[in-house]
Amino acid sequence: MNSFIETEAIIVILMLVATLVAIVARRISLPYTVSLVLVGLFMSIWRPLDVEVTPELILALFVPPLVFEAAFHLDFKLLRENLTPILMLAVPGVLVTTLLVGGIVALGTGTAIAVTCTFGALIAATDPVAVVALFRALGVPQRLAVAVEGESLFNDGTAIVVYQIALGAALSGIFDPVEGVFDFLLVSAGGLTIGSVLGWLLAQAIARVDDRLIVTTLTTLLAYGAYLVAEEVHVSGVLAVVAAGLVSGNVGLSKTSPTTKIMLFNLWDFLAFLSNSMIFLLIGLTVDLPKLWEQIIPIIIAVVAVLVSRAVVVYGISFLISVLRRRKPHIPISWRHVLFWGGLRGAISLALALSLPSVLAEREMLLEMTFGVVLFSLLIQGTTIQPLLKRLGLIQHSDPHLARETKLGRLFATHAGLKALEKLYHEGLLTSEMWNGLRQDYYETQGQLIDDMNQLFTEYAALEREMLLKARQEALRAERGALGDAQRRGLISEHTYEQLRTEIDLRLEALNMIYASTQKGWKALEEMQEK
Repeated sequence: MNSFIETEAIIVILMLVATLVAIVARRISLPYTVSLVLVGLFMSIWRPLDVEVTPELILALFVPPLVFEAAFHLDFKLLRENLTPILMLAVPGVLVTTLLVGGIVALGTGTAIAVTCTFGALIAATDPVAVVALFRALGVPQRLAVAVEGESLFNDGTAIVVYQIALGAALSGIFDPVEGVFDFLLVSAGGLTIGSVLGWLLAQAIARVDDRLIVTTLTTLLAYGAYLVAEEVHVSGVLAVVAAGLVSGNVGLSKTSPTTKIMLFNLWDFLAFLSNSMIFLLIGLTVDLPKLWEQIIPIIIAVVAVLVSRAVVVYGISFLISVLRRRKPHIPISWRHVLFWGGLRGAISLALALSLPSVLAEREMLLEMTFGVVLFSLLIQGTTIQPLLKRLGLIQHSDPHLARETKLGRLFATHAGLKALEKLYHEGLLTSEMWNGLRQDYYETQGQLIDDMNQLFTEYAALEREMLLKARQEALRAERGALGDAQRRGLISEHTYEQLRTEIDLRLEALNMIYASTQKGWKALEEMQEK
């Protein structure tokens, strides 16, 4: 009983520390996750708490809600548009990272290549929590945010599978490429299949039981249940959670009431905040600074290896996509810089390093190298990503942009409220007099917002052009989706579909280039105003 009370006290203290850090981080404009690691490092020196961090604690308890929350909120349409670069970075990218990091570390430290490839696999998983939170706050282009978050979702599962294969080869001294590829496909496909099936079943349940308490409970069970079921049958639990989150979020949410959606979003925001807080605080608490210093040379070699491999993967794969698939919108060079520098390492890498078996002679060195790379990525890359975004002109939240977003948001909210009232009226829950009065109020509000938008566009002509470009991009994406539907229904042939889709994609690419030049114009105007 005393042990239980002590554990509960530690959890309460950690949650209190995380909350205080969140409050302070907002005031000093430091990424929240970075602040947590720094506080954890300070606490590890002071040693007020004796906390044992295990891989099971991170992978089974904290990772499922983090992965599920990100997948649950991810728009499948945006994901589909960026699917080619995401999958290229998450699958071939992880394999290239494993081999490059393994080769560089083996040359630099003299360690066996099988062991260093194990390190390469565990460090290949990116953790962009700090970066994505910054993206949302600064108004970075949504496609870029989806690319960063989507890569992380899929490469987490890929890295874990590759790590298990590499570790088996390191321990046994035998690696069969054919068997390795087969195991990789089996574990990955198995996880995605289990997650998709469970996510679809939950979506059907949501459609029939629109009770917010039951639905939120079911999504919690899905997040942890998908992981546990997949791990029980020896396939990827993380990929199962990714698939479950994507399917349930994109299929199930369309059939829920606004009240249920609000409760779901609030629940998963809280669980993600709690998991992130615990993970990054525990990272700081677990680091032993004297041991890190003892391994400073291998850590430097590991950091260099990770940066070199990340550069090769991001710039190389992006170049290949641009050359081989011209009909797809290419990844702008500024986005490639962000993908490179924003490839932070965190919870997954730490959990895999902690799970290294004690029979592995180089375990301590690999563990300290992992801690070193994670600390470098969080404390150096995590704190410099905002200046990089500003220098590249990817921050969109200028005063005129904020004014437009505010008015546009109010216009969307007003339109949604009017539709809800109209539904109530047609269902007989509002009298004609009530409906006419409320409708008139909403019409007046809409008219005022439209007048305000027109006034804003009159004052900032570039803002109107940007809005037109975005509207045209959205229309072209809808046209491309319609072509896909027509092809699947047999209304047009595959040849015609490819020809028409290529035309649309080329127009989209041209619009993306025009939009990028518009952003540079805004940046130049703001710099002139500052001077």
